[in-house]
Amino acid sequence: MRIELVTEETFEAVLPLIAAYQRFYESAPDESRNREFFGQLLESPDRGVQLVAVDGDQPCGFATLYFPLSSVSASAKCLMNDLYVVPETRGRGVGTALIVRCLKWAGEHGYAELYWQTQKDNETAQRLYQKMNAFRSEWYTYTLPVMRLSVTDP
Repeated sequence: MRIELVTEETFEAVLPLIAAYQRFYESAPDESRNREFFGQLLESPDRGVQLVAVDGDQPCGFATLYFPLSSVSASAKCLMNDLYVVPETRGRGVGTALIVRCLKWAGEHGYAELYWQTQKDNETAQRLYQKMNAFRSEWYTYTLPVMRLSVTDP
């Protein structure tokens, strides 16, 4: 197995994995939208990068890194926004290898840490993260859909 940056040559092979990841999180994939959205990363790697795990000639997982700014640290952070491993290859070290490569990439590019989120009930992923001695924060994530915003001014 090898981990490499997604390129023009491997991009099409990663799109089905992205769609499977979206279905896992109960989102309806849109192939055209995905091609356009994730294609931006090929053109502008300063916005984000994707890594793909390949076993033989088959992609078996991917991770996406973005670089949001932090007011607290007055620096950019490295966010592993996506981590997905094809179900048939789970338990074979693919997720660990992707995280390790993301850590290496972050270090090579001057980031002090790599962070990510997962759903509270995604126990499979949490076991992996705990095995890697990742620190789980106590922060809560709040979401407010803009399209349905009905908040009045105080």
